[in-house]
Amino acid sequence: MSETTNSETYDIIFAGGGAVACITAGRLAQADPSLKILVIESGPHTQELQEHVQPGRYFSNLTLPGKTFTFHVAQPSDSLAGRSVIVPSGRCLGGGSSVNFTVYTRAAASDYDDWETVFGNKGWGSKELIPLLKKAETYQSEIFNSTHGTSGPIKASIAASEVNVAEQFLEVAVQYDKERTLAEDINDFTTTNKYGRWARYIDAESGRRSDAPHHYIYNQRLDGNLRILDRKRVVRVIFEGNKAVGVEYVDDIVGDGTGRTRTSVVHASRLVVVSAGAFGSPAILERSGIGARSILEKNGIQVLVDLSGVGENYMDHNLIFAPYFATEDSDTMDALFRGSEEEVEPYVTQWKNEGKGLMAHNALDAGIKLRPTASELEELGPEFEERWKSYFANAPDKPVMLFAPFTAYVGLNPNTPRGKYFSMCYFTGYPVASGHVHITSGLDAYGRLNFKPGYLEDMADVVVLRWAYKKGREIARRMNAYRGELDLGHPEFPTESEAVPKPADGPVDMNTTKIKYTPEDDKAIDEYHRKTVETTWHSVGTCAMKPRESGGVVDERLNVYGVRNLKVADCSITPGNVGANTYNTAIAIGEKSAVIIAEDLGIKGVTTA
Repeated sequence: MSETTNSETYDIIFAGGGAVACITAGRLAQADPSLKILVIESGPHTQELQEHVQPGRYFSNLTLPGKTFTFHVAQPSDSLAGRSVIVPSGRCLGGGSSVNFTVYTRAAASDYDDWETVFGNKGWGSKELIPLLKKAETYQSEIFNSTHGTSGPIKASIAASEVNVAEQFLEVAVQYDKERTLAEDINDFTTTNKYGRWARYIDAESGRRSDAPHHYIYNQRLDGNLRILDRKRVVRVIFEGNKAVGVEYVDDIVGDGTGRTRTSVVHASRLVVVSAGAFGSPAILERSGIGARSILEKNGIQVLVDLSGVGENYMDHNLIFAPYFATEDSDTMDALFRGSEEEVEPYVTQWKNEGKGLMAHNALDAGIKLRPTASELEELGPEFEERWKSYFANAPDKPVMLFAPFTAYVGLNPNTPRGKYFSMCYFTGYPVASGHVHITSGLDAYGRLNFKPGYLEDMADVVVLRWAYKKGREIARRMNAYRGELDLGHPEFPTESEAVPKPADGPVDMNTTKIKYTPEDDKAIDEYHRKTVETTWHSVGTCAMKPRESGGVVDERLNVYGVRNLKVADCSITPGNVGANTYNTAIAIGEKSAVIIAEDLGIKGVTTA
């Protein structure tokens, strides 16, 4: 391994090029053309690549060999039937915004208010963040309230066609679930327990993914004050005393074939911003000597700041896709997700010519942010009682479960026949259990992490999934598209159980009685969830923004405790979980980080709304 020093010095260096880094760096570069800004990204560029700009390719990207994901392997867990789950994270410019499901979900207003009041972060409440989110977006569908933006760089829209599964879901839901109704906008920061259409981060006019790099970075000159250094992984932050003055990075080895790396150093005169996500950011801090003393000493790293919260507080959501056979006239994404390039080509042609068709879809067009009714609370039982009383009862905008029809089979079982499917997708909004992420290999930037996700370690997280499975199945079997359960993706019920999955000729009558589940059936459902629950790709919290004595890593100005000229800006700062897909929260953090950095460095032109 050789070492070189980049003689060039930048004003600001971003260690990581995910969604938050793109938004923050883009805003700052646009506001002050004299600033010299460097973004160092471990993965490749994404500019105009079909895998990123064509929305319908996101799932096949996950299943094919490539260089735009890092796959984090967790410790085996008894709560997951001995499994080691694998959690992907984006490894390309734009991070998750360039590879995610494009789902437009906004957190509860109280989530951000908690950041301010519960965790003590002044200026991070919903009153400050909602105007920034409006600033960032152009909402292209009908607007029913004052929470949406109309002139921002990020486009969001509701699909206008090829949504018959979503339409059936809504029609059945309001007839079957009589305690809940429809809403015109289920993403207004407050609405729960109402069914409605779900928007996507897809431009309604062009059909393109609306990601961070194409709307904050690639629309600027990259040979001017903003430079992107791709396929370089940051090892650590360089300090003079306790002042951050630069970063050390190595060449990318993914896909290189040699395994050889060259170490380089580049300097920052004003600020270093660690922005490598919930896995990368704590790892960079620990390799820089900032973290729990015991972990640093175990890795042979000199302690600069003994900061025990680094890498702790890992949070995610617990996700399930329960699959059902669909009719041939159903609008599903199966051909795009599982088809050959030849099968996909007609959809590509339509997308290129019109910006329309299934390539401009994401398979998720309706849903609900679900809270239990009084009778459902009884069904959830004592395991959930304390969690409900202490966390949800006085926060009516917080969903216990996010729940939606997903128009495809997304399992990886090779025995699943080709055809049309839809799935009932559900994930917990605020799991109780949390985990950690720590380095194990000293200064090796590619060393395996000690990763414990904590999924289903608390029974409160198990019983809500059981409730969601049963609810989803009752709605699914009343939809016209329904042709039975795909048994490979459902619990293994006792053979005599009424709940045994099977094919069907059509939906049951709307007034059919609910499936009766025995205690043994409930055990089968719980075991099914332990064997199949996965990440929702919503990793947050490992550099939490809260008081140092409470396990915090950064303060409300994003400054890392114990050092100078070093901030963290990405979803790892999340102190408490958000009941939503996390891209919208990343946008909020990116816009807010730009405001904070501009204020701290005296940069004009970055507005708060």
